[in-house]
Amino acid sequence: MMSAARVAITAVFALNGVLFASIFSRLPAIQERTNIGDGALGLALLCAMLGLLASQVLAGGLVARLGSRPLVIVGALGYAAGLVPIALSRSFGSLAASLAFVGLSNGLLDVAMNIHGLTVEKRLGRPILSTLHAAFSFGALGGAALGGIAAGAGVGVISHLFVVSAAGACWLLVAARFLLPPGADATPEGPLFAVPSRALALVGAFAFCALLAEGAVNDWAAVYIEGEVGAGEATAAAGLACFSLTMGLGRLFGDRLNEMFGAVRLARGGASLAAVGIGTALLAQSPAPALLGFGCAGFGLAALFPLALRAAAAKGETAGPSVAAVSAVGYLGFLAGPPMIGGIAELAGLRAGLVLLVVLCGVAALLGPAVRAPAAIRSR
Repeated sequence: MMSAARVAITAVFALNGVLFASIFSRLPAIQERTNIGDGALGLALLCAMLGLLASQVLAGGLVARLGSRPLVIVGALGYAAGLVPIALSRSFGSLAASLAFVGLSNGLLDVAMNIHGLTVEKRLGRPILSTLHAAFSFGALGGAALGGIAAGAGVGVISHLFVVSAAGACWLLVAARFLLPPGADATPEGPLFAVPSRALALVGAFAFCALLAEGAVNDWAAVYIEGEVGAGEATAAAGLACFSLTMGLGRLFGDRLNEMFGAVRLARGGASLAAVGIGTALLAQSPAPALLGFGCAGFGLAALFPLALRAAAAKGETAGPSVAAVSAVGYLGFLAGPPMIGGIAELAGLRAGLVLLVVLCGVAALLGPAVRAPAAIRSR
């Protein structure tokens, strides 16, 4: 039962990555079809993030009352279905509304699938959450690759996203048969929202630092390598690829490292490695050390957010609202990071802006004790 449930929730995480990357890999075609500029596209994408944040706040209480399984199904089906109106959008308004719907669905799915993964993890008696996040990372890599192949082959964005939507819905319905029942993690008598205790606030601060750094590297690494280091466009793209690949590999091995060293040492070591990696990239005068630095940063940041979610479930009165609160704070950092770096870059240059990430990774290292694992898992 547990092995089947683990495979099923792993498939859901991978599906989330595929759907996410399918949209972003076809953004140029979506932008061309809607005939909007970069600024309008940025505002439309902001609608998706705002929808995600709004639904995450509500998702914790819904999971507490209904269990994670129904929310996983509703969120994933909504996310898959949302690709269709995105593909059909012909104006800014329709695209913004479609992306907002996708964000709402993704917010429900994100909280519910993490709670479900933690429930499976608890029953297995060993950490698996980082491996589940690795499935998302590799799903996103696969979705991006398929999107690139489709674009290169001249497949229209409508045909591409329709196929991904239908295949994703079928994928989810098969996986859903093997998920745990709703009663596995429903808490009908628990609170609907997390009490902002000091312990939970520290976990939220840790998640904020980790996801702000992750989001900023995703957005600015290629720009930095091309503009500040002087590399070509292909080499600049390789910097982001190195970061994404090591992020996926780090998550793949994160659970094993957690068992070997414990959550606190892993958090401190990972955040410190990320700080050193980003610092190395900022000191680089040629592409090779910059690529190495961002690769180290990906490996260091890989396990941090899963550690925060596990700690939130353990420290909060009820897992659903606690995970939702920490996840929302983390994604707030993911949302705030890129424009914050951009603002500093306008005043003092991009290198100076990215120094903030080194500082935040250092803060995350200091906050490492906040993500101490539950004794039942730590003792294994």
